[in-house]
Amino acid sequence: MLRIGDFSKLSRISIRMLRHYDEIGLLHPDSVDDFTGYRYYSEAQLPLAGRIQTLKSLGFGLSVIKEIIDKYEDTAEMERFLLVKRRELEAEAEAARQKLTLLDSTLKWLRKDGNLMDYNVTLKTIPERYVASVRQVIPAYDCEGMLWEMMNRELEPQKVQQASPCYGMAVFHDEEHKEHDPDVEIQINVAGEYQDTEHVKFKTVPPIQIASATYKGSYEQIPRVNEAVANWVVENGYDFDGKSFCIYHVSPGQTSDPEELVTEVCFPVKKK
Repeated sequence: MLRIGDFSKLSRISIRMLRHYDEIGLLHPDSVDDFTGYRYYSEAQLPLAGRIQTLKSLGFGLSVIKEIIDKYEDTAEMERFLLVKRRELEAEAEAARQKLTLLDSTLKWLRKDGNLMDYNVTLKTIPERYVASVRQVIPAYDCEGMLWEMMNRELEPQKVQQASPCYGMAVFHDEEHKEHDPDVEIQINVAGEYQDTEHVKFKTVPPIQIASATYKGSYEQIPRVNEAVANWVVENGYDFDGKSFCIYHVSPGQTSDPEELVTEVCFPVKKK
């Protein structure tokens, strides 16, 4: 039999945690002295302690570990647990990558003196356009690519010709920022007349006056660009007047480098 201190050293689990494991039913002592209350463990319990430590190092919580331990010898069940954890870790890694991208973007911005007005805001009118359009509610803003894939697939049979300028853009129809299920429309200018398809509709869009700012780099800059446009609109006596949209001058479909993207953030406006 091993005293709790010896078992702690051999298993590399602190005495405090061994007592906690006992309390939650994860790893009980082999025996407890009725008179002194001392806990004693068996060397045969060391493999179980090792399994617990391994599962903790993989990121499993104690409540899940307790469930897994009961099925440790079942290969199929173990694979299921591990695959679920793998998907969780992949999601966490992707979230961390996005945060790193935002941090890098913020650092670059700060090294340019942090001046929001580095974004040059202009007032202009986009003339009347004939466009191919797809509008759907999508799971999230970063799922916009599914709309472009849908448009490209359905336009191919008609050999649709893009106009110049193409003005590939995304229009955001919700009255607020949506955490889930935003209503997004994509458009491209086209030359010629074509038949509507299952998801692609052809229509004429009237001219529109906008305040806009064009920037180069990743989309994490958009909140700062929005602030620059908002400041300009207020300072120059305009009101926002319609759905915001982005024009993709260099889109993800044209480059794999986020720093090469060129995006114009646009807000319809009218004079007060």
